[in-house]
Amino acid sequence: MKPQYVTSEYLRSFISQAIVEDIGEGDHSSLSTIPADLQGTAKLKIKEKGLIAGLELAGDIFDAVDSTLVVQYYKKDGDPVFMGDIALEVKGSVRSILAAERLVLNCMQRMSGIATYTHQLCIMIEGTKAQILDTRKTTPNLRPLEKWAVIIGGGTNHRFALYDMIMLKDNHVDYSGGISNALSAAVAYRKQIGKDIKIEIETRNLDEVREVLASGGADIIMLDNMSPKSMKQAVEMIDGKITTEASGGITETSIRETAESGVDFISIGALTHSVKSLDMSLKAEIEK
Repeated sequence: MKPQYVTSEYLRSFISQAIVEDIGEGDHSSLSTIPADLQGTAKLKIKEKGLIAGLELAGDIFDAVDSTLVVQYYKKDGDPVFMGDIALEVKGSVRSILAAERLVLNCMQRMSGIATYTHQLCIMIEGTKAQILDTRKTTPNLRPLEKWAVIIGGGTNHRFALYDMIMLKDNHVDYSGGISNALSAAVAYRKQIGKDIKIEIETRNLDEVREVLASGGADIIMLDNMSPKSMKQAVEMIDGKITTEASGGITETSIRETAESGVDFISIGALTHSVKSLDMSLKAEIEK
């Protein structure tokens, strides 16, 4: 099921631009070798263990390239997959199948890589209350797809963009003259625009956490680049009054201890900015 931000308008625009980018004036490889009326079948084969994502999107891509293509699914988004598995089968015009092939694979490989890594991190913090969050460190124009993959992998979406939350990072705090100034300005601004958006503020040490609590106005406190020990002290200090988010430099080695500090969320930029794609291929099914 598509999240709200993966709109029909976005998908139409993304797919059409991607098709133009890849096909341009025509797929000369297929035009020169494949008869126009040739029909065929291709299967999407998985080449390594992971979590599959992007199957629903693949259907939209095949439909946009050629609405007569028929897709049969053997997996659904979020299913575990293993080397040798067949995720889907597509039948119809061979030229159309080949025209859609690379776009389908590019999207599915990246989305599956994101979903797989998100799932792995979620497993690492099982038994704690913490949830894995994504960030805005996404590929330009692919943010809806990448955040969708995080959801498929069991993670939680953070703010989508600059317009749906006030997040006061270190630069905002420093430029505005400190935590108290930044928070009071953000609260006044929110009232002025009449929009019910949350205010999150970044803190770099326990003294800044104390200042946020004294100033008021924050809905979420980010504990940035703190040690798990300091995070635990901060969580005890906050005492459930404000939602907490751990961020900055959290790795597979430190994520469990971070979660056990008692934070509500752990944001991981690596979910989307440096993930490894899941290996798969679309192979022609030739009758012998």
